[in-house]
Amino acid sequence: MTIISFINSALSLLVVLSNILLIFVVVCFIFFRKKLNSIFDFIGKNGLLFAFIVSLVATLGSLFYSEIAGYEPCKLCWLQRIFMYPQTILLGIALWRKDRNIGLYGLVLSIIGGLIAGYHYVMQLGLVPSLPCSAVGYSVSCTQRFVLQFGYITMPMMAFTAFTLIIVSLFFYNLHNKNI
Repeated sequence: MTIISFINSALSLLVVLSNILLIFVVVCFIFFRKKLNSIFDFIGKNGLLFAFIVSLVATLGSLFYSEIAGYEPCKLCWLQRIFMYPQTILLGIALWRKDRNIGLYGLVLSIIGGLIAGYHYVMQLGLVPSLPCSAVGYSVSCTQRFVLQFGYITMPMMAFTAFTLIIVSLFFYNLHNKNI
């Protein structure tokens, strides 16, 4: 097993587990909010840490794919990176300084990045027309799949899952700190 296939498998497993966790949290929030308040309190108290960890793993994963695996990022991948990379720094500083006001900023960055990743994913599935993806004169096609695990996990799905995890973490963090 090469390092690339190991990283693909590890990140894909994290995506599957994250998708299950996200579905569980959203269903519980909608149907059992009062009964499971302690779970949401836990997420709220630790939401900044969770969001930082997710952004760090997503940033390192994307850097691994482009710098070590040699996968050339497309235009939409670059746009997603624009909304993920700064969050690692901003959330890390906020965590270190115990700054409770960062939650809204991270939420906005993640919503925009998540919309781009979601669009990129459905474009790869062929559900929407593909864009001409040429960044500064050269770029791989936005529909090219470098990774396909478990029949649905591609790099845009990894990014979409990361953005969604950050959104959920910061949503509960903001609720807990009464920022929204």
